[in-house]
Amino acid sequence: METILIISLLFNALTSWGYLAERDKATEAAQTAATARAAADQCTQGVERLQALADQRAREAEAARLQAAQQAAELDARADAELATPPAVPGDACSSAQARIDRWKAAPR
Repeated sequence: METILIISLLFNALTSWGYLAERDKATEAAQTAATARAAADQCTQGVERLQALADQRAREAEAARLQAAQQAAELDARADAELATPPAVPGDACSSAQARIDRWKAAPR
């Protein structure tokens, strides 16, 4: 009877030791998973902030591109008009160029 009791105690001790070891592993795995989830959440929030910033910058850039295109069209029209203007002093390139420069300088910006 004593032998069976000793075997039972040893078996219970080994089972308890195994249970505690597995419990510790499970606790560690749960903590690792929680840490990984927290890091993933922070990463997701960072990506969302960056996406919002990128969207805002894209809107600002689009507005700037539209403004630049409008300004370029206006300047192209002025250049075309200037190039289509006949010489101010026919036969005198220097005087014509000077008159063109004076007119250009006087034009509103």
